[in-house]
Amino acid sequence: MAARKGERKLEILQTLAQMLEEPAAERVTTASLAARLGVSEAALYRHFRGKAQMFEGLIEFIESTVFALVNRITSEEKSGLRQLEAVIGVLLGFAQKNRGMTRVLIGDALVNEDARLQARINQLHEKLEAVLKQSLRFGVTQGELANGVDVGAHANLLMSFVTGRWHQFAKSGFRRDPADMWAKQWRLLMEGVIA
Repeated sequence: MAARKGERKLEILQTLAQMLEEPAAERVTTASLAARLGVSEAALYRHFRGKAQMFEGLIEFIESTVFALVNRITSEEKSGLRQLEAVIGVLLGFAQKNRGMTRVLIGDALVNEDARLQARINQLHEKLEAVLKQSLRFGVTQGELANGVDVGAHANLLMSFVTGRWHQFAKSGFRRDPADMWAKQWRLLMEGVIA
């Protein structure tokens, strides 16, 4: 019975994510989610206290997936410069593969939801920016990046680039590939920074 309950919970989250993938998706309601699943709203509440808890489940998926990939890169890659490139590539690739989650990452799906959800996404962005900052520092100490690089400003620039690409992807109805032109843009972003 517990496995079935866990399966149903996962099915609810997967359906919510799929609904967020629809380019013209309006605000997802528990009624529309229940209808898509073919269950009553009361059935949803047996698994989640409310829609905010459902979105928390999606955010937990994003955090665990993204940070598992990022942590693997930062622990295995010995070059700070290659860490940066790989981490940004992962962030763009995650959006490509998880369109509905991209709407959560940019806060679009969280409008009119509990404010703590947006605060949690903001915190996720800050943690990712801190990872970029650490890789930049690593690159400076290795001599890959120029000594005078303002790592805080550059990490913010790189994170702004990523969130901008996520935003374009979602707002284009998922037509503008977030990784399109990435190789060229990487060189532009790092121009004057590489030692």
